[in-house]
Amino acid sequence: MPKKGKKYKKVFDKVERTKRYPLEEALELLPNVSYVKFDESVDIAVKLGVNPRHADQMVRGALVLPHGTGKTARILVFAKGDKAKEAEEAGADYVGAEDMVDKIQKEGWLDFDKAISTPDMMGLVGRLGRVLGPRGMMPNPKVGTVTMDVAKAVQEMKAGRVEFRVEKAGIVHAPLGKVSFGTEKIRDNLMSLMDQLLKLKPTTAKGTYVQGITLSTTMGPGIKLDAAAVLAQIAK
Repeated sequence: MPKKGKKYKKVFDKVERTKRYPLEEALELLPNVSYVKFDESVDIAVKLGVNPRHADQMVRGALVLPHGTGKTARILVFAKGDKAKEAEEAGADYVGAEDMVDKIQKEGWLDFDKAISTPDMMGLVGRLGRVLGPRGMMPNPKVGTVTMDVAKAVQEMKAGRVEFRVEKAGIVHAPLGKVSFGTEKIRDNLMSLMDQLLKLKPTTAKGTYVQGITLSTTMGPGIKLDAAAVLAQIAK
């Protein structure tokens, strides 16, 4: 196991490991546990009381964060004709059909962050499942990336749309922006994501649905939140 550096240990000591922080206190603490020179991302991990092995307890979705993520996504759209033109006009970085599939398959090209496809192209795009699937880049109708409204999908992704899916351990990971956003913007993004997760609660989920919430920066330690207090704020 790699040793932690002196800078990490210094900020690690600022976080009480057994404490469940009120949201506002945690947000104020975030910039104080950032010790690197670049503008770190702020991420959230939410432990849900679901069993992802059951299809009816799979939590998956997408939303446009109020203040974006601080990153500009490179978008690839699989489309032809008018839809290809729409995608280009909406700001897609790459647009194509067979040519793009071949480029990925034969050249191993993956210089994009998100992929969108029109439904008629999925027979072709399906060949890329083994490449794009494990990377979370495969177009999927459940999160709105297989659609005829490619312009809207491109615009939302450019505006800060995030996709999330519960992992085997019942945890959802998602970005909330950058440390430089400040507390208010990160709070708005967090509350929007949590509200969406609550709306997606499976009817078959038993017991406590939101079991834990942790915030962290790219290189910093995790800060555990008082999940009940966060949910109470959403319910107001």
